[in-house]
Amino acid sequence: MPAMDNQSLKPTKEQIIYANLLLMGMLAGIIIMIITYTIYLTGLLPSHVDMQLISANWGKGIHEYLEITHSPQGWEWIALLGKGDFINFIGFTLLGTLTIICYLVLVRGYYREKNWIFATISVLEILVLSLAASGILGSGGH
Repeated sequence: MPAMDNQSLKPTKEQIIYANLLLMGMLAGIIIMIITYTIYLTGLLPSHVDMQLISANWGKGIHEYLEITHSPQGWEWIALLGKGDFINFIGFTLLGTLTIICYLVLVRGYYREKNWIFATISVLEILVLSLAASGILGSGGH
C-alpha cells in the first residue's frame, strides 16, 4: 500500500465548516426541541389537539386521526406554530434541513476547487432532499 502524505489526509476547509455547522445546528435543534417540549408540557401555549382526544384515537390510522383531530398535513403545520403541540416542529425542521444547509457549504468549496463532479453531485443532493421535504411527491413534508 503506497504511503499517503499527511496533507492529503487532512480535511478541507469546507469539510471543517460542514462539521462545525452540523454540530452547532444539531445542538441548536436539540435545545429548541427541549424548550418547545417544555412549553407543550407546561401548557404555556394552548394545544391544537386535546390530550384526551389523542389517547382516545391512538389506534386509528393516520388519515382517520388527522380528520378527527383536524390536524394539518404537509407544511400546513406552520399556521399552527402558536399551538403548544406544533411549536416543537421548529426543532424537527431545523434538524431536517441541516443536511441541505451543510451541503451548500460543500458546493461552494467544490466550485472554488473546480471539482465539477462533486459540485454537481452536491447540487443534485440538495435538489433531491429539497424535493423530498417539499411534499410535492406526496411522500414528505410532514
